[in-house]
Amino acid sequence: MKKIIALSSLLALGALGMACGDAASNTGNKNVNAALANANAAAANAVNQVQSAANQVSNAASQVNAAASNMANKPAMNGAANSTANANK
Repeated sequence: MKKIIALSSLLALGALGMACGDAASNTGNKNVNAALANANAAAANAVNQVQSAANQVSNAASQVNAAASNMANKPAMNGAANSTANANK
């Protein structure tokens, strides 16, 4: 992410330098603008992929939590606990 930010900053400074140049730099400005647009699109895509990965991890954690909860509530487990409790009376 830091590389993308640094690249975007460098490209922005390059665009500023070209804008201060002569009229022949118009093509250069278009190229820099296109490069900036591509860098921004890549950064947005990277952010979306990280968010997607975080969602997948969250979903997996929820599934583990649900499975653990289901295991704790199994009748066989409760029956064995009740049998032990009854035997101790």
